[in-house]
Amino acid sequence: MNTTEATLTIKDTTANPAPMGLLGFGMTTVLLNLHNAGLYELNSMIIGMGIFVGGIAQIIAGIQEWKKNNTFGATAFTAYGSFWITLVTIWLLPKTSIGAGLKPDEVSMGWFLLMWCIFTAFMFIGTLRLNRALQVVFGSLAILFLLLSISDFTGISTIKVIAGIEGIFCGLSAIYTSASLILNEVYGKSILPLGKV
Repeated sequence: MNTTEATLTIKDTTANPAPMGLLGFGMTTVLLNLHNAGLYELNSMIIGMGIFVGGIAQIIAGIQEWKKNNTFGATAFTAYGSFWITLVTIWLLPKTSIGAGLKPDEVSMGWFLLMWCIFTAFMFIGTLRLNRALQVVFGSLAILFLLLSISDFTGISTIKVIAGIEGIFCGLSAIYTSASLILNEVYGKSILPLGKV
């Protein structure tokens, strides 16, 4: 009996989920850091963005990246989407009867943010094989988490304001990267350069 081997090639025709994930991250990051910079108080606008755009939209993008076999994108979007939902829970849980005694102190929040800084630092190392735009996003995000962590550990409010300004830059860099991915695909050429490695 003769056996033959056949190769089946499957073409992926699904859309790139990264622009939505980056947009969800970028917009929510800018809006929170306008608060950190002192422009307005924490309010339901940030909470809504944190749950739905920064949180759920990024998790959906992460699941789509998983389906496209992109471990980096799946991990990044799912993790940072979960970060936003966790952060909103940290803000809201102590305001409920169940969590009234669970408000975190500055030291615990410092450790929370430091863990995210460490995660982001090794994700930044991954971007060294990708493009300059993502290097800016992840590099500035690692700095943002570090500054916010130091602010919580030390209680120095000026550091939080500096972090807010730096965070606005980080969020805008993610929005730029999202716009670049969308426009470059639509026009079939580099409209907004990503800075290929």
